[in-house]
Amino acid sequence: MSFDREKKSESYTEDVVAVGPIEDDSKLLADDIRRVAERKLVRKLDFRLMPAVAIIYFMNYMDRAAISSARLQGLEADLGLTDVQYDTVVAILYASYCPAQIPSNMILGYVNRPSLYISACVVAWGLTSVLTGITTNFAGIIACRVFIAPAAFYPGSMYLLSRWYTKKELAFRSAIFFVGLLVSNAFGSLIAAGILGNMQGKLGIAAWRWLFYIEASGTGAITMFVGLQATWILPDFPHNTRWLNAAERKLAQVRLAEDAGEADQDAANATIFDGFKLAIKDPKVLIFMLMSCSQLLGLSYINFFPTLTATLGFNTTITLLMSAPPWIFASICCLANAWNADRTGERFFHIAGWWWAVILGYIISLCTMSIAGRYFSLFLMTTGYCGYSLTLVWVSSAVPRPPAKRSVAIGLVNGFGNLGMLMGSYIWKANWSPKYHPSMIIALSALVFATFLSFTIRWMLIRENKQMDKDDMKFIQGPDRARIEEAARLEGITFDEAIRRRRGVRYLH
Repeated sequence: MSFDREKKSESYTEDVVAVGPIEDDSKLLADDIRRVAERKLVRKLDFRLMPAVAIIYFMNYMDRAAISSARLQGLEADLGLTDVQYDTVVAILYASYCPAQIPSNMILGYVNRPSLYISACVVAWGLTSVLTGITTNFAGIIACRVFIAPAAFYPGSMYLLSRWYTKKELAFRSAIFFVGLLVSNAFGSLIAAGILGNMQGKLGIAAWRWLFYIEASGTGAITMFVGLQATWILPDFPHNTRWLNAAERKLAQVRLAEDAGEADQDAANATIFDGFKLAIKDPKVLIFMLMSCSQLLGLSYINFFPTLTATLGFNTTITLLMSAPPWIFASICCLANAWNADRTGERFFHIAGWWWAVILGYIISLCTMSIAGRYFSLFLMTTGYCGYSLTLVWVSSAVPRPPAKRSVAIGLVNGFGNLGMLMGSYIWKANWSPKYHPSMIIALSALVFATFLSFTIRWMLIRENKQMDKDDMKFIQGPDRARIEEAARLEGITFDEAIRRRRGVRYLH
């Protein structure tokens, strides 16, 4: 098998029930009771975990989006920023954000209470957001944006989701989580339109500062409040979450064990560096890292979206109002795409297909400066994030075990991937406006390369699945067939069901 097999039983102290051997998991509950209990468990997770992470992500990107809106109303002039300095303000977030994600996820996979760790980071970055509005120069705004606390949240939350939801549940939940980013772009633009259109000069303060005082500082304060509440809202791991009883913790562990064919636990003697060693040696992880970097370079327009919308020729208020509908459209597409990905188990086309829509959008923008054509291209461009929302979902299913390896793989892929955003901060140059043809050609080429890399990953996974099928066929036709049939008879299941259990899982591609 391609997966590293860890021990299939684990004992815990206090009142936590241990997971038994996988062969015994089917005897935990009768089928009808099991289905009801599992639905109740998933609903409990959905009502606590999903709203918390979606709201926090929404607040995080409201803060990030404020700077692109503020640019339209004099931020550069008031702070004395050059074009390169503004690009640096955008890029500096990723300069610290990218490398910090890897050790952060290494820590997250090692700590016993991820709810406390994530919540502390959320409160810290909320405080930083509150301070952004009082900056007076380039150094001050750089100091606010270089803070690394947000690095823990997105990859950390994706890892936490992968510790609770099965492969057939994870894509849609990750999309709900990710829609917080997409919706924040829409609502951020609408809020910015009201503030920048009506607050210029009030109390002698520039409108862009009011934007940071009201939007960034307001969301920062709310983020701090939500972060404090998240200490008891968020779960920890299936074996030690405090607001689940022993039976629910047992069921949560069994669900993941059955989904993977083995217990979702690290070895008892695993160190914080073991997961990193395993992840960095896996060629799929390295290709995922390059793919994610290239993908985000191709989608780097997000930090300049109001600027691109401004090329349509309208005033600031109308520009910001027009910036919202494409993100609402992308949010709907994101949820529909993830729902279908869960139902079909397919990954490649549900990710790369949206990049092709972005490529079409770039081609339209390269061919015309008409308002209708360019605005339509903006709708196509935003849908690229429908594919991005499933990238770490694909990583978690392609690099599933042990959990420490999965955690580091997620951190590596997302951390290295955001280097694409850092590079992208410098390709949307003001002197290339209003057409931005060089920018779009660079971004288009990056998405073509990302497509090639994602196809390579798909081919690797298909090849490994076929090899596992061949290994299983040799086993079925060998001398152990009679033993499998006898085991199936004793357990009261069909021979095919017994074989399916022995096969464990297959990679989703």
